[in-house]
Amino acid sequence: MSLDYLSHFGLSAQPFCKDVDDTELWMPPSKQSLVEELTDAMHARASALLTGEPGVGKTCVLRALRHALTPANFRLVYCQNTTVGRRDFYRFLCLALGLQKAQTAGDLFLAVSTHVEDLAKERVYPVFLVDEAHLLHQDPLDHLHILLNYQWDSKPLLSIVLIGLPELEDRLRLRRNRSLYSRLHHRFAIGNLVPDDTSDYIRSRLARVGATKDLFSADALSILHEAAGSSLRDTDRIATAALRTAARRKKKIVERDVLTRILQSESQSEDRA
Repeated sequence: MSLDYLSHFGLSAQPFCKDVDDTELWMPPSKQSLVEELTDAMHARASALLTGEPGVGKTCVLRALRHALTPANFRLVYCQNTTVGRRDFYRFLCLALGLQKAQTAGDLFLAVSTHVEDLAKERVYPVFLVDEAHLLHQDPLDHLHILLNYQWDSKPLLSIVLIGLPELEDRLRLRRNRSLYSRLHHRFAIGNLVPDDTSDYIRSRLARVGATKDLFSADALSILHEAAGSSLRDTDRIATAALRTAARRKKKIVERDVLTRILQSESQSEDRA
């Protein structure tokens, strides 16, 4: 894949790639306050629910949370493979925690819960981040609230953060899952971006790789926001295509006609599919 557009616009690296350090993540004010609330919840040893549509930045919020929690006090375990049964789920936790594998689901649960209690003695607080939680099988979902129960449910030694699509909350509201849902004291939903957010995001990502002036016109940014909605993934994809197209046409700025052509081409491709 050609990267000639980088030299054309004087950029030092791809502006819309995933390879961004936690300290350089773009955060609108709404997400900054969300990270602060999540951080406060973890310090209070509470559990939480985080939902949002695909591409709105749920994982970015988790990365910012990781940066905000000091490793000396918190042990973060990130689980994204949720399409497994209870035993394999606990096997993953054992592996992530550096524990020896056990054979039965009961032994795996005992190994994890004992390790959590040992960490508490060292004043280290584990946080289990379960991404794509809307895909969890019912078997591990039935058991998660038991993992939060220590010393007759009197000691908050562990936090669980469930992250997923909006339907996750609908599922948790079911009678079968209410024991877990009632323990998720903090419930957050990532809202939609506004046009100013999209503009700020584009400028921030471009400035990070050396842009010293706006490379998208105001009209182009408006069209980009409308096309991508609140999906940062779609924003990245369309913005990259726009820069490539503008560079091929020897333009120094992305105008609305470039965005219109890209979106028309995508629409035609979808129609053919």
